[in-house]
This record gives sequence, C-alpha cells and structure tokens, in this order.
Amino acid sequence: MGQITVRKLDDELIRRLKARAAANNRSAEAEVRSILEGALGKPPGSGDFWERAARFRAGLQGRELGDSTDLVREGRDYLVGKHE
Repeated sequence: MGQITVRKLDDELIRRLKARAAANNRSAEAEVRSILEGALGKPPGSGDFWERAARFRAGLQGRELGDSTDLVREGRDYLVGKHE
C-alpha cells in the first residue's frame, strides 16, 4: 500500500480532524482514510458491504423504530390517488 504526505495543513483543520477521529473512535490516520474512501468511493466489488452494514446497524442501536405500516399505506394511497 502507498503512503501520502499532505503539507501545509491549517492547525484548525488538524484539530477538527482529530476531534472527528475521536468521535468515531478512530486514529487521525484512519479518519483520513475513511474521508478519502467516502469522497472517492471504493472500487466495485471491494468487499466492504459487510463493514458498511455493520456500521449502519450500529447507527441504529438505541433508536426506537416504529411500525412502517402506516407510512406504506400512506404512500400507496398517495400513488393510487394520482392515477384516478
């Protein structure tokens, strides 16, 4: 794997990067990798599906998820009403 050096970064930017990394329980280096991957995307078939799924599930922890039946019915009624 390659390495990259970025020079002349503003001190405030570095402070915000470290704060974001800490909030995500990552090192600053891992946070930069995550930011770059998010901005540039990973190549198709890179096998990161399960990692993303785990992060998504973790983000739902502690949330109260309601029943979607009413939303589905409302959407269906809206679509039916458009075609009458």
